[in-house]
Amino acid sequence: MSAAKVRDLEDFVEECPGDSSEAGRAEVCQACPGKELCLSQGKSTMAVLLAQVLAGEGQRVGLLDVDVCGPSSPHLLGVEDQPVLDSQWGWQPVVSPLGKIKTLSVGSLLSSSTQAVVWKGPRKTALIRRMIKDTLWGRLDTLVVDTPPGTSDEHLTIVRLLSTARPSGAVVMTSPQRLSAGVVSREIRFCQKMNIPVLGIIENMSGFCCPCCSEVSEVFPGGAGAYLAEKYGVPLLGSLPLHQGLAGAGVSAVWQESPVAPAVREVVDRIKEKL
Repeated sequence: MSAAKVRDLEDFVEECPGDSSEAGRAEVCQACPGKELCLSQGKSTMAVLLAQVLAGEGQRVGLLDVDVCGPSSPHLLGVEDQPVLDSQWGWQPVVSPLGKIKTLSVGSLLSSSTQAVVWKGPRKTALIRRMIKDTLWGRLDTLVVDTPPGTSDEHLTIVRLLSTARPSGAVVMTSPQRLSAGVVSREIRFCQKMNIPVLGIIENMSGFCCPCCSEVSEVFPGGAGAYLAEKYGVPLLGSLPLHQGLAGAGVSAVWQESPVAPAVREVVDRIKEKL
């Protein structure tokens, strides 16, 4: 990785948003050379990677995207043009060609991928309820739920709806900055209050993996993942650096040949151990 490019990235590090939901979207990000990577490698990418690996091992996997205002799973799973059918048994999830993963997202219910969703709590709650109770999921071995950042109506609704199913737990993602640790702390305390086991923490965007030499450079210092793991007594499942190969995760299998693929598989294996 060239010294010039490292300096370009470092110019933005101190002003990087602490809230991972703002990564790649904040005003300071607009001129950052790493903007597209931050936008493409987030919690939804990890949810899709987990679903893909489990499906590749023969499991019957479903992925429920309850990020009502920012759905991305249809794009990541290559089902953007597939409509959700409404049958006499309820909604039928679309099936991704990537491992035959059943998936349901508000993104598949919109007439356009650019259509804005501006809904208050009751409408969000009603939609998520239907996604769970009025959908023909069939027999599944694992249901992966992709939630929005923070603690909002979506989180409270999904926890209540799945209470009788006794969810195995939550996987929490953070970026390395200590400022991000404050945001993620609230998510961990929410899980504890709702009696949802925290399976572990993933530190995302943990360095930048050069596409030329595969050397990992630290551009977001802080070590928030290790800090949170120690503070709350939960496992650190692993650290994933930014890499262009993961930008195509879901829509292609390119990431499986990338230098960060072993780190991804190690994280997934640790999640499976918890399950």
